[in-house]
Amino acid sequence: VIGQPAKSKRPKEPGENKIRPVSKKIKPKTPKTKERESVDSSLKSQSILTQVMDKGHFQKLAATLSLAAGQSIELRCKGSNVTWNYPSYLDTFRDSRLSIKQLDRYSQLILANSTAADTGEYSCWLQLCNGNKCRKDETKTGSTYIFFTDKEELFVPTPSYFEIVYLNPDKPAVVPCRVTTPSAKVTLHREFPAEEIETDGTDIIYDAKKGFVFQHPTSDHKGIVYCKAESQGAPQISIKYHLLYVEVPKGPPSASIAVSSSRAGVSDRVHVVCTVLGEPDVDVNFRWQYPGQESGRPVIVQNFWRLINRGIGHTTRISKSVLLVEDFEDIDVGNYVCIAQNLQGQTTVATKVEL
Repeated sequence: VIGQPAKSKRPKEPGENKIRPVSKKIKPKTPKTKERESVDSSLKSQSILTQVMDKGHFQKLAATLSLAAGQSIELRCKGSNVTWNYPSYLDTFRDSRLSIKQLDRYSQLILANSTAADTGEYSCWLQLCNGNKCRKDETKTGSTYIFFTDKEELFVPTPSYFEIVYLNPDKPAVVPCRVTTPSAKVTLHREFPAEEIETDGTDIIYDAKKGFVFQHPTSDHKGIVYCKAESQGAPQISIKYHLLYVEVPKGPPSASIAVSSSRAGVSDRVHVVCTVLGEPDVDVNFRWQYPGQESGRPVIVQNFWRLINRGIGHTTRISKSVLLVEDFEDIDVGNYVCIAQNLQGQTTVATKVEL
């Protein structure tokens, strides 16, 4: 029979089966060459994060995972110095259901009695430390998004019943009505006038991990909206979101300073006000320098902020810092300096008070 000799067994030459250049896909167990750096990051990242299954079995995690709410889950991340990231509210409320332990060769994360609110991204990475300075090892990371499905809670619960979403023309805006069931059908609705907002997949898209994303927000999108989800049962409604349109130039704070009186008498009450107009979601920090500071002269400083509507749908945050001198004296004569700072820089303004 033709081909029969190929089926017969014969002694193998030393090393004969060690090279298979055409079909070899197996990685070396301990690669140390620089070529490993070029391996696709998604393959590397999933290799250090695993889920512990029953009877000590382990499963590498895909980009998403769906579990029924109420289940417990154990994740392991390989490495001797591991940092975890998980839904922030678990830290906010110091939830005792979450346990993290660093062992010799891996770190263990256990979440017991899961709820729909636990839905979110769970990731880990190795820390590279040199003395007290540590940095993230970008080549050793793992991440998965876990849906804890609950038919009674199609939307991931939030601590409030109303949220503000800022629409900035320079960046996408997200209406964060995330779902616990990835297959749920989700639509976006305007409260007034009552209508469904079309999701065209270009300017407005829906991402089950994020919510509705406005790629290019405009003032036409402002208003109060909510989301509706359906999945094998009665539809459910999300909380309401107030979309505010913002258009304020980026940069250091735009600050101004004013004083109740540039000339004060002995024992007068003098207050100096430092005011900043800026983006609604950008915090401003204030610092003061004043004549009696070095000698420990007591003053009262109060900081506060509020949102103001500047018309045509534009919303601005007005931040103020008020410095109060209750009994003006000779030591209080001089320059009052306000330093306002945000992430883009700082601005210094000053005014003078005389006796």
